[in-house]
Amino acid sequence: MHSIKFRNRDMAWDIAALILLPPAFDESKPYPTIVSVHPFGSCKEQTSSKVYGAALAKEGFVVIAYDASFQGDSGGEPRWIEDPTQRVEDISHVIDYAVTLPYVDADRIGLIGVCGGGGYALNATLTEKRIKAVVGVTPVNIGRLFREGFSGYDPLGALQAMATQRTSEARGGELQVNELLPASPEAAKAAGLTERDVWEATDYYKTPRGQQPGGWTRMLFSHAQNTLGWDALAFTEMLMTQPMMVVIGDKVGAFGAYRDGSEAYGRATASKDRQLVLLDGWSHYDIYDKPEPVKLALDRMVPFLKKHLSA
Repeated sequence: MHSIKFRNRDMAWDIAALILLPPAFDESKPYPTIVSVHPFGSCKEQTSSKVYGAALAKEGFVVIAYDASFQGDSGGEPRWIEDPTQRVEDISHVIDYAVTLPYVDADRIGLIGVCGGGGYALNATLTEKRIKAVVGVTPVNIGRLFREGFSGYDPLGALQAMATQRTSEARGGELQVNELLPASPEAAKAAGLTERDVWEATDYYKTPRGQQPGGWTRMLFSHAQNTLGWDALAFTEMLMTQPMMVVIGDKVGAFGAYRDGSEAYGRATASKDRQLVLLDGWSHYDIYDKPEPVKLALDRMVPFLKKHLSA
């Protein structure tokens, strides 16, 4: 594994990435390649590379796990912007870089994404036809989540508050950076925040289990307007032609991966091979890193990706 930064002609800042290489790697040979998209509020060093990226590299894939623009080690100012349009465009920029590498087979590029990254991966595949197969791991449609739970089911009120805050910042006011989670599981419990997804997200992101320096779980409030007007699954029936797999757990939480993953599968009627993998007895954050559900997911993902990214 090695770290790189790159920029192409369409970008004003660098994208930081980790490249994970298969065993007995030979730079003179072309390899099937997977681009790995991290969750909302996450970074490349967490489940994106450490769990799924590492496992897929061992199976013979080159894996590129990267930080989203404005987040982690990637560039872009101001920091902690979560913009779905940019997040999807990042995927194309990473593919632009990948196809310049001599050991990447440009005709065998796949995409995986976890949580919000899974929603972005599914959406990118609708229009980025260099992607030959996609896997959404417990995918979340961030637009739907922002219009519902993240806005208190008041999307218009949230948009007005964002507009007011953005005007304040344009006039020199301080940035409003929202922390997405309690500081610790203990703080979550003290505040009564014990809903499954909130509690388990805190246990992952705010403890040594998943904590990483770049995984800030922060968002710049004033620049989130686009999120409320975005839909990961728009035009799925028409445009999702590539093979698609969705992996979800049946323990349902407030962030809605079960709902979004099921909807993506149901709507992908034009896909050449659509598969829904339901992991009985496991939750959204279990599938991030717990060995048993991860193995169950990989047992289905690896043959799927090998089949569709074969020479």
